[in-house]
Amino acid sequence: MTSPMLGSYLDRIGWGARTDPTRDTLAGLLRAHMQAIPFENLDVLLGREVRLDLDGLADKLIRARRGGYCFEHTTLFAAVLEELGFRIARHSARVTLVAPRHEAGRLHMLLTVSLPDGRFVADPGFGGPAACEPLPLEDSGADGPDGASHWMTRDGAFWVLNTQFGERAGSAWASTLEEDHAIDFAIANHYTSTHPASPFRNRLMLSLFTPEGRVSLMNRDAAIRRGGETKRFQLADRAHLTMFIREHLGFDAPEVEGLHMPFIPEWR
Repeated sequence: MTSPMLGSYLDRIGWGARTDPTRDTLAGLLRAHMQAIPFENLDVLLGREVRLDLDGLADKLIRARRGGYCFEHTTLFAAVLEELGFRIARHSARVTLVAPRHEAGRLHMLLTVSLPDGRFVADPGFGGPAACEPLPLEDSGADGPDGASHWMTRDGAFWVLNTQFGERAGSAWASTLEEDHAIDFAIANHYTSTHPASPFRNRLMLSLFTPEGRVSLMNRDAAIRRGGETKRFQLADRAHLTMFIREHLGFDAPEVEGLHMPFIPEWR
């Protein structure tokens, strides 16, 4: 028997397959989650509290069919995995996409999952650069396995997520993988959602993986990737933003038409 929250979550992500704690189940749940629940920072820009308690997450990500950012995605996914019998640990990481490791705060949340065939990284809330599959926690070298889009390497005390950016590879985040706790994420979440220097307060970020690729929006620059083709365009105004959210992310957010976004000068 499953709890009401778990049953609602599995309906939300369209999962009707087995739920035994295996690598195949983990891989299926992770992909289904990332194709059903968007990455988005609308509540930060609207000045709303970003809740990490399970009741708040269920209200927003499940019942309201909204999305969120890493702390929301990963807290919810962790609770689901634990209820299904997986052995997990919660970790913070320093995002190195735009800043070197020594300048990046520990503002990302991810999981490791221990299974009979090894330990795996599960990272449902990293947005566009994320891996949609569990990654083996093993040092795969600078170039990674042949054809891999994401892989892990070891650099001293740090484990590093590497990803392919077009023709070049680079690091996406770094973590010592010490186990963190709810208070650690509450502090990081407070900074991320309220500090004036937080990137989540200074840009609009929306994305969702699809079976064919990914839909994304950074400020007013949209991209729809299907297979090997990417369509890029700009949203003209806030009215088009509400349409984009409804069509591509699957929920209504009429309040964004009054959103103050000085980082998009054309929309002031």
